[in-house]
Amino acid sequence: MAKLFESIKIKDMEFKNRIVMPPMCMYSSDDDGYANDWHFIHYGSRAIGGAGLIIVEATGVERRGRITDRDLGIWDDSHILGLSNIATICKEYGARVGIQLGHAGRKCEVDSEEIIAPSPIAFSEKYRIPKKMSKEDIEDVVKAFKEGAKRADEAGFDLIEIHAAHGYLINQFLSPLSNKRDDEYGGNVVNRSRFLKDILREVRKVWPENKILAVRVSAEDYVEEGNHPEDLAEILNLVKDEGVDLVNVSSGAVVPARINMYPGYQVRFAEIIKNETKLPVIAGGLITEAEMAEEIVSNNRADMVFLGRELLRNPYWPLYAAKKLGYDIDWPVQYERAKK
Repeated sequence: MAKLFESIKIKDMEFKNRIVMPPMCMYSSDDDGYANDWHFIHYGSRAIGGAGLIIVEATGVERRGRITDRDLGIWDDSHILGLSNIATICKEYGARVGIQLGHAGRKCEVDSEEIIAPSPIAFSEKYRIPKKMSKEDIEDVVKAFKEGAKRADEAGFDLIEIHAAHGYLINQFLSPLSNKRDDEYGGNVVNRSRFLKDILREVRKVWPENKILAVRVSAEDYVEEGNHPEDLAEILNLVKDEGVDLVNVSSGAVVPARINMYPGYQVRFAEIIKNETKLPVIAGGLITEAEMAEEIVSNNRADMVFLGRELLRNPYWPLYAAKKLGYDIDWPVQYERAKK
């Protein structure tokens, strides 16, 4: 038995295997943020390919929250139909489906939009200096996440993932490298966690209790003065009672930094967070081989494994991984002639 292909239950929701397609921006929408045929084919093919969970790319809760002007949006009710089509396709072909709700903050590259951040510090010399967020700005963004979660529920998603990683707005509040505030949203770790906690609390008011609420974190800033895995574990312990069910562990991108990347380079971070928070975690990072994914879950280093670039290269990776691990799974009936 390959544990990678064992089902897993989180709360009352069952996933057919431990393979996750993480959110990866497709930059294929239009300036109004609508889903189109590319998204339906892209996500649907990974469901046909056997992934247990597919998480739709970072989707802007505000227009000014997009990374680029080609990102998906969820700031208006008119976005629900297209997103619902993605969810329906994925579930029809056997996958659970989630959506990542995000806000780019100071990393918004849309020139027509005002950019905001906890502090007026640019990400790099190539980016604009953001406006320091007022209390009203903070309240507006918290409300936008709440409304986005409500729309995600109406669209039929099984899971939402709050994007608190990769140097985007929530991550900017969490990291001492980008948050220099002297009010209740800055300074010590309790204050830096407050924005995320506010968002989770409001999201849980509209996101059904039987559906999963996940958080994606950057567990390592790769700068000594920044956050490290133990810091993120502390932050998650401060906010998890607001209804966090699952943590997707990534790293980096809050400031420019040199990262030594190799297969599985983020798995240790996930292991630390799993052990210190007792929350289920998804681990990954340049994983391409079935045996490595199997080792991670079999040794209880993580509960699920995400494969990003590998699932871009091969939507049917799960089918081949099962064969490599000597585990028999059903192929789509249309492809059965190619199974042997």
